[in-house]
Amino acid sequence: YWPPQYVIMDGDTLKPLKVVSTRGMTVDGEYHPEPRVASIVSSEIKPEWVVNIKETGQILLVDYSDIKNLKTTTIASAKFLHDGGWDASKRYFLVAANASNKIAAVDTKLGKLAALIDTAKIPHPGRGANFVHPKFGPVWATGHLGADVVTLISTPSDEKKNAKFKEYNWKVVQEVKHVPGNLFVKTHPKSKNLWADAPQNPDKDLAESVAVWDMADLSKPKAVLNVAKDSGLPPTKAVKRAVHPEYSADGKEVWILLWGGKTDQSAIVVYDDATLKVKKVITDPKMITPTGKFN
Repeated sequence: YWPPQYVIMDGDTLKPLKVVSTRGMTVDGEYHPEPRVASIVSSEIKPEWVVNIKETGQILLVDYSDIKNLKTTTIASAKFLHDGGWDASKRYFLVAANASNKIAAVDTKLGKLAALIDTAKIPHPGRGANFVHPKFGPVWATGHLGADVVTLISTPSDEKKNAKFKEYNWKVVQEVKHVPGNLFVKTHPKSKNLWADAPQNPDKDLAESVAVWDMADLSKPKAVLNVAKDSGLPPTKAVKRAVHPEYSADGKEVWILLWGGKTDQSAIVVYDDATLKVKKVITDPKMITPTGKFN
C-alpha cells in the first residue's frame, strides 16, 4: 500500500523500469497526498494495465506498449476502490467502490467507464463470480461485508443467444439472501454451484461456515457447511474463520481456508463440489492462517 506509487518492472529480471506516483485529485476534486493502489490487472484485449487507486476513486488504464512515453487514461468512478474481476467476456472489469456502495465497470476495449452500479452496503467481490442466470442471462456476482445478500449484476454479451438479456445489462437483477461479513464468492464453468463465505460475521457458527447455492434455481434453500466442524480439528474458543473458497482447475473440488486462532491450528479443507462432502483436510503446525490460493 505504501509508498503511493506503482512500479513498472522488467518481466524477466524484475528490474524497476519506471516509478509512477499515484498522488493526485480524488473524484470529489480534493488533493490526496497518499492514495493507495488497491489492485492491478492486465487487460485481455490490449497492452494495458487496469490500476485501481483506492482513496481517489480513479481507475487508471496504463498503456505499457511504450514505457518511455507512458500514456495513461484516467477514469473517474467512486471511492474507495478495492478489488474486482472480469466479466465472462474479459472485456469489462468490475471493481468495488466499497465506501460508496457501488460497483464500477470499465470497458477496456473502448477505455471508458461502462457503468457505475449502486449496490447494498460494502460490496466485496474478490474476483467476483460469472455464470448464466436462467432468467437474466450472463451475470457477475459480488458478496458484501455490510449486507446480507449476494448481488447479481447483468453483464453484456455479444453472443446472439444472449441478445434477449440486453435490457438487464448493468442492472442489479437479483439479491440472493446470505449473511453479512462475506469476502469471496466463487463458481466454475463446469460447476452448478455458487459458493460464498462469511468470515467477518460476528456469529461464530456463521463465520466458520460457507453457503452453497444451486445456480439453476437460486430460490432453493442454500446448503450451509460448517467447515470448522468438518475439519475435525479440536473445538476452540477462538473463531475458526472459513474463508476464500477456490476451485481446482477441473472444477471438481473446492478448497477452503480455515483460519485458526493465534495459538490454534489452521487448515485447508477440500470439498467435493458435486457431493459437498469433505475429500481431504490439509494441515501442519507450520500452517498459520493460510491466505490466498489460485490456479
